[in-house]
Amino acid sequence: MRTRNLLAAIGKTVAVAAMLFWSLFPIAFIVMSSLKPGQDIFAVPPRYVFEPTFEHYVSLWQQWGAFFDGLLNSTIITAGATVIAIAGSTFAGYVYSRNSSRMLDASVLFLIVVRLIPPIVVTLPLFPIVNVLGLNDTHAIMMVLYATFFVSLGTVLMRTFIDQIPRELDEAAEIDGAGRLTVLRRVIVPLAAPGILAVAVFVVVFAWNEYLFAFIFTSTRAKTAPLVISEMIGSIDGVDWGILFAASTVQLAPVLLFVVLMNRYLVAGLTAGATKG
Repeated sequence: MRTRNLLAAIGKTVAVAAMLFWSLFPIAFIVMSSLKPGQDIFAVPPRYVFEPTFEHYVSLWQQWGAFFDGLLNSTIITAGATVIAIAGSTFAGYVYSRNSSRMLDASVLFLIVVRLIPPIVVTLPLFPIVNVLGLNDTHAIMMVLYATFFVSLGTVLMRTFIDQIPRELDEAAEIDGAGRLTVLRRVIVPLAAPGILAVAVFVVVFAWNEYLFAFIFTSTRAKTAPLVISEMIGSIDGVDWGILFAASTVQLAPVLLFVVLMNRYLVAGLTAGATKG
């Protein structure tokens, strides 16, 4: 029995180590490469001991000012999309949780099916509509697209969290004279905060790194950082890998820091529905 437990513990440790390596190695490679001298980036055998240099970051600042404009656009679009998605998901989740009908129950399945549709399927038909409305290459259309893409998943998630909040709290607030909006704002939102944070993490990660919508619906004014990085790869002067890795590190750092800071709230949010009866 002890031998079996020991083998199980070793197996779990190896599995966790393999997953960590699989997840962290690409990030470590990008960051390390951004700090290596150009000739050492793809040296054979690889050089793990080197004198760090920030020349690639300096060159990025000097040669690719558009990248930092893209970071600003990414920040604006991500923040707007997150606010819209949270608001829509919370309102919809509250409706689904506190009301029951055959049509509402059927529409939940529709929300899940919509989320499974590949983005390219709806992107191309939307392009002429966006052009006619004059919204192409604007922050607004990107916010709406990103929020819409995640509001279905966010609604299902928020419904799960709000289901865990006793209806008696709603009724007590209504007896005190609170309307539906007041109940939502004063009772539901504070208690469903872990779910709201979970939705926020999903939307932020998606919107910050998304490429397809940005490629089709932006050109200059609302161009995001991932799109500028793709232009670095296709530069007519050839790929400067040091600058490319520096840009990737800068683009990765904010969202990685955000996920790390929100990690405990995200885990608490994702497990709340499974641990409460």
